[in-house]
Amino acid sequence: MRHNKMIPCVALLLLTACHPETAMNHERAAAEADVAQGGRGLAKLNPNPRKAYELVLHLKDAPGDFALVEGVAQYDVTNEDQCGHIEPATGTAARITSQEPVVLHKVAEGEYRGTLYVDRMLDEDYYGRGVCTWEFTGAGAMLKATGAEDETRFLTFVDAKPLTEGSAHTLYYPDLVYPRADRVPNFAASGEPDRSSYAADLQDKLFTISLSASEVAP
Repeated sequence: MRHNKMIPCVALLLLTACHPETAMNHERAAAEADVAQGGRGLAKLNPNPRKAYELVLHLKDAPGDFALVEGVAQYDVTNEDQCGHIEPATGTAARITSQEPVVLHKVAEGEYRGTLYVDRMLDEDYYGRGVCTWEFTGAGAMLKATGAEDETRFLTFVDAKPLTEGSAHTLYYPDLVYPRADRVPNFAASGEPDRSSYAADLQDKLFTISLSASEVAP
C-alpha cells in the first residue's frame, strides 16, 4: 500500500521535470516574492566588476554621532520592454531595479568612504525575452544616531551623472529632528539643497551631508 501512495508523488515530480516551463514559473514567482521583500529576484551580480568608484560621505556641523551609516548603489535595466517580466494584469513590462549595499567605513571624524562598482549587475537574459542591460543610476546613504527603530532616518541620494563626473552633492538637515522627531517615529528626513528652504529660526541650526565620488582602480 505504501508504494501505491507514492505513485502520484513520483508522477508529479516527473511531470514537473518534463515541463521546464512549470519549474520556470515557480522560479519567477519566488523571484517576484523576493523582490517584494527588497531582494534582487532573478537579477545576478557581476562576478568580475571592474569600473570602481570611491564613494565619500562628509558630515559638517552634525548635532551628534551617527552609529549607523549605510550606503547604497542603485541600478536600473534600460531595456525592460525587450527583456523584462510581463505583468499579467496589464500586459506591460515591469521596471527592473536593484539596490545593492555599499559598505561605508569611518576614516576620520565626519568622513566615511566605500567602494561602489558601476558595472555591479550582470547583463543576462533573465526572463527569456532578451538580454537585460543594466545601468548604474545613482547612490545614496541612510544615517541614524544609534540605529534605533524610532530614530530619524537622514537620507541622501545623488544621480549617477553628477556623481561620476566628480560633483559634490550637499544637503541641509535640521538639528531639530536629531536623534528623533517629536511625535513622528522613524521620520524620513530627505534634506534640502538650500539653507534658505528652512524657516529663519532654523537656518543657524542645520548640518550637512555631502556625497561625492572619484574613479579608482578596481
